[in-house]
Amino acid sequence: MTVLEDRIEMADDNRELTLDTLFESVERTTPEGYKVEIVEGAIFMSPQRDTRWEIIADIYEQLRTKYPRKRVKSDVRIDYPGHLNGFATDVTLVAEGATKDSKGLWNCQDVEFVAEVISKGTAANDYGPKKTAYANAEVPVYLVADPYQGKCHLFTQPKDGDYVTETTVAFGGEVDMTTTLLGLTVKTDDFPRG
Repeated sequence: MTVLEDRIEMADDNRELTLDTLFESVERTTPEGYKVEIVEGAIFMSPQRDTRWEIIADIYEQLRTKYPRKRVKSDVRIDYPGHLNGFATDVTLVAEGATKDSKGLWNCQDVEFVAEVISKGTAANDYGPKKTAYANAEVPVYLVADPYQGKCHLFTQPKDGDYVTETTVAFGGEVDMTTTLLGLTVKTDDFPRG
């Protein structure tokens, strides 16, 4: 079945457009090595680059010094508040004892930490609608690592769809999250730029 035939079939069925329907359709046509996310109903596919992967792996490894592997996720779909928001976050920490829902997905209410590493094509999502969705889901700690700026932006204290506190740290410094529920510091010495 082609994408066009699939769309025609979806229109003929008068099915409601859902995240599950969108992901099922997109997953059949996504090339190997691409990450897919749906942000406010728009589909974004981005290739994994070495720079992004090195930062993601570094954050993951630092979280693993404190948290068990089963709580630390990468590129796993989690649905967030708002219209058709299904994100495959770069790094996610779920709460101890968190369980998947009936569809086999983690619940956004169980997310304690999210880290996104900026891609040029999707940076506006990470700083805009995704940040809003994380705040609406009351994700306590949101970290954006931006290799183009050479900076990390730490957002904490979600309230009314935004974060009350933002701290910026240049690559090479330490992102102090010891006062958050994470209780650790992320070192950025080895984060590559651009």
